[in-house]
Amino acid sequence: MPHTIASPIEAEAFLSAHPDLVSVDVLLPDQHGILRGKRVPANELIKVYEQGIYLPGSVFALDINGNTVESTGIGFDTGDCDQPCRVIAHTLTMVPWQDKPIAQCLITMEQAPGEAYFANPRQVLNQICDQYQAQNLTPVVAVELEFYLTDLKRLDSGLLQPPIAPVTGLREADTQVYAIDNIDDYSALLDDIMLAAQAQNIPASAAVAEYAPGQFEINLQHVADPLLACDQAILLKRIIKSVSRKHGFGATFMAKPYADQAGSGLHIHMSLLDTSSTNVFACSQQHQPNPMLSKALAGLQATMAETMALLCPKVNSYRRFQPDFFVAMAPTWGVDNRTVALRVPNGPSAATRIEHRVAGADANPYLAMSALLAGALHGINHNLSVGPQTTGNGAQKVTSSLPLNWVDAYARLNDSEFSANAFGAKFIHVYSQVQQHEYAEFNRHVSSLEIDWYQRTL
Repeated sequence: MPHTIASPIEAEAFLSAHPDLVSVDVLLPDQHGILRGKRVPANELIKVYEQGIYLPGSVFALDINGNTVESTGIGFDTGDCDQPCRVIAHTLTMVPWQDKPIAQCLITMEQAPGEAYFANPRQVLNQICDQYQAQNLTPVVAVELEFYLTDLKRLDSGLLQPPIAPVTGLREADTQVYAIDNIDDYSALLDDIMLAAQAQNIPASAAVAEYAPGQFEINLQHVADPLLACDQAILLKRIIKSVSRKHGFGATFMAKPYADQAGSGLHIHMSLLDTSSTNVFACSQQHQPNPMLSKALAGLQATMAETMALLCPKVNSYRRFQPDFFVAMAPTWGVDNRTVALRVPNGPSAATRIEHRVAGADANPYLAMSALLAGALHGINHNLSVGPQTTGNGAQKVTSSLPLNWVDAYARLNDSEFSANAFGAKFIHVYSQVQQHEYAEFNRHVSSLEIDWYQRTL
């Protein structure tokens, strides 16, 4: 796909339509999916569009707490030099939850004018999309995001607690999946999320109550542009967190905020169109995948273990993988089966697609999407064949085979020839060094559970 840079004409038209604009948040998603950037005065917006802004390349070497990981080689080793960042076309919108007229736009980092920066996750996805384009194939994708609303006040232990429902005044305690009453209880908040999404041209739909107290899912509509889909997912996260805070709630995309409740996933739906806009996954018999769907499924099965570190990047990510929580622990596939990793939903033949169900809500959408698209293309290009589908409870029928802890997942990523070729060896080095530093820092801390277990007994 082309390196899409916005024209200053876009900024001029926006300023004309919003003469009272005060400032603009210029946003760059980092390796974790955290939005970094600057807030610039409205009178500098044209300059930003014409000349870009500069941020250090070490933005992509930051750990989750914002500290530069020097072992990446893009911090002090480069003089912590700045890189040009340019506005992505059609991302300039107002920020409706702010009390004053503020806008936002997404930017992408460049190595040099017109040349994208290698450590930028958006560029990793862009390169994979280019490979599809070269084969005259267009991925059509949709992202589903699960999240928890929480009380802003934590328990004395420091742990999170479910919110107090605005209508009943009672703290959430029940699991009421798909319950309309739960949606009614939070209708003011959910309505404001949808209105903000509409104002920012983000096609959000179908808010549902999920499997735990205070857990919800919001889906994005299918689009024939994976980069756009991930841009929308990143910005929807910002909307959900910001609007929730304005309503007096926290919102978290942690994969497993509560030990005894369901985790939160990032599910991605994918189909493929040819040059005549025909879905090449369409099957005459749904329980028997056609050759293209079979190859894509097989490629995803073959590469899933090697990309787990992209799908599940954090220590907390692996706490999702427990029996009876609809999280697959092997690269299984099946038709209309939510216990498998790769679900082929029921529906008309023309809508045949893969639902990838492994990634956690804490995954960077650009990298989770990259893992999905690269894996499917691997199967297509190597003419792989998928094995038998899994029916019934996949967790009981198929032995766990994915790397289900942080150490094993990153070992598989770093040793993977497929990942080095698909995502770039230099990118994998930066990504792994950041996460390895974060893992080491995590393990330096002594938890309250350790004190409880060992202080008096040992």
